[in-house]
Amino acid sequence: MDYYEHFRIAPGSKLDLDKFDPVCKDLHDDRDLAETEMLRLRDRLRQLQYSLYAERKRSVLICLQGRDAAGKDGTIRHVFRAMNPQGCRVFSFKVPSKVEAEHDFLWRHHLVTPQLGHIAVFNRSHYEEVLVQRVHNMVPKEVWKRRYDEINNFERMLANNGTHILKFYLHIDPEEQLERFKKRLDSPHKHWKISDADYAERPFWDDYTDAYEDALSKCSTDYAPWFAIPSNRKWFRSYVVLKILIAAFESFNMSFPETSVDLDEIRRLYHQEKKKENGS
Repeated sequence: MDYYEHFRIAPGSKLDLDKFDPVCKDLHDDRDLAETEMLRLRDRLRQLQYSLYAERKRSVLICLQGRDAAGKDGTIRHVFRAMNPQGCRVFSFKVPSKVEAEHDFLWRHHLVTPQLGHIAVFNRSHYEEVLVQRVHNMVPKEVWKRRYDEINNFERMLANNGTHILKFYLHIDPEEQLERFKKRLDSPHKHWKISDADYAERPFWDDYTDAYEDALSKCSTDYAPWFAIPSNRKWFRSYVVLKILIAAFESFNMSFPETSVDLDEIRRLYHQEKKKENGS
């Protein structure tokens, strides 16, 4: 199964989330097998990140979007724990600060895009500007409508400068969301996650569906693709994201840079020091 192509939203296509299966049992129903394979996949991702960091010819920006309780934090824990934190940083975007709000809506995101050899993970992203702000009429329609083009131009500029962009929408249904809210209530160590907004946003489910469909359809491009990930089953969500990341990283055809030193001279110096250590 080519998970990259299967879950990629083709540029120019129209996504219908009401017809998108958040479970996808027909693709994989063996959790034990998938979790065993994920051990190998994480190791492979770790190797690929090492190549990216050493080569320093490109960077990677990963955006995670989804409704409340869709699993953005869980994806970070289960997928990106394979990464060396020296070359991978996670950024969470909340309500803009006063300073951030006094700049253009992309400013705070551009500040933390990754440098060459590095990976940045956005837990929520610049897409909030065409989701929350649209649904709650926080800006006029003519403002959020033009932001699709502004986002595409921003992402094209990053791509033209060596940043590979991969965007994941984690799709759950309302029943699964409510079940996860219940688990938060039943688990004292998850009470900190509970928010009044969890329930305040549920009446807007259909409005968010429309907003996500437009954002994903209008902003999935060849240079910054969107992937719609079935996320009712947490293990399958992580498995699919891992498979897509590895397919993308392997397509970079990375190689280690040539050494800048004289290896024969370095070997001579090594053996010279080894002799001193041995007292000869």
